[in-house]
Amino acid sequence: MINLNQLRKCYSHIPVLDNLSLHFGYGRTTALLGPNGSGKTTLIKSILGLVKPDSGTIHVSGTAVSNDGSYRRQIGYMPQVARYPDNLTIREVLGMISELREEEPKRLHELFKVFELLPHAEKNMKSLSGGTRQKVSAVAAMMFDAPILILDEPTAGLDPLMARRLKDLIITEKAREKTILLTTHIVAEIEELADDIAFILEGSLLFHGSKSELQHATGQQSFEQAVSSLQKNVTFRRAA
Repeated sequence: MINLNQLRKCYSHIPVLDNLSLHFGYGRTTALLGPNGSGKTTLIKSILGLVKPDSGTIHVSGTAVSNDGSYRRQIGYMPQVARYPDNLTIREVLGMISELREEEPKRLHELFKVFELLPHAEKNMKSLSGGTRQKVSAVAAMMFDAPILILDEPTAGLDPLMARRLKDLIITEKAREKTILLTTHIVAEIEELADDIAFILEGSLLFHGSKSELQHATGQQSFEQAVSSLQKNVTFRRAA
C-alpha cells in the first residue's frame, strides 16, 4: 500500500508535483495517466526514493520513505527503458541485482520459463534485442515476489505472445492482493488491467477513481471514449 500526501516538487521554481495526494491500495491496479511532462516520472521516482520531494510525505506499507530505505525491498520496479552493463550475461545481471538487493530471488526459474529466457541466459546483454531486454526487466521486477509492483510501459517492445504472458502475470499478481502501479499509452491495456485511473496534469491530480467512475464523470458510455474525453479536457485547459 502506498500513501502520498501533499507532495510538492519544483525544478527551477516550476512545480512538477503540486500538492498531490494519492492512495494505492492492496489488490488494486492503478493506471497512472497524463500527457508528457505531467509529473508521472517524478511521482514514480519519488516513490522509489530517487527524487526527494520539497514537501509532503510518502508512506509505503506504513513506512515513511524519508526515514528508512529498506522499504524498497517491498517494490518490484520495471522501467520503460532499463540500462544494463553490456558485458554481463542475463544470469549475471539478475545475480548482480540480487546481490545489490541482498535477497535471493523466489521465482527466477518460473519466470525464465514464462518468458523463454533459458536459452539466452548466458548471452551478453549487448547481443540482445530490445524485446529480450524488456523480458529481463520483467523478470527483475517480479523475481523477488514483492508485494508492490511499479511497471512503466511494461509491454513496450514485446511481441504479442510475450505481451500476453506479461499481462496474464499482472492479472495474477493483482489477484494475489498486490499493489500495482502501471503506466501505459495503450487504452486497451488500461481497460483490461487497471481497476483505477489516476490522471495527472501539470503535477496536479485531475481525476482519481475507478473505470466506471471515470465513465460516469465524463458522461461516456465506453471506456475508450472516457479516456479521450479526459485528453480533450487537457487540451482545452492548456489552450485556455
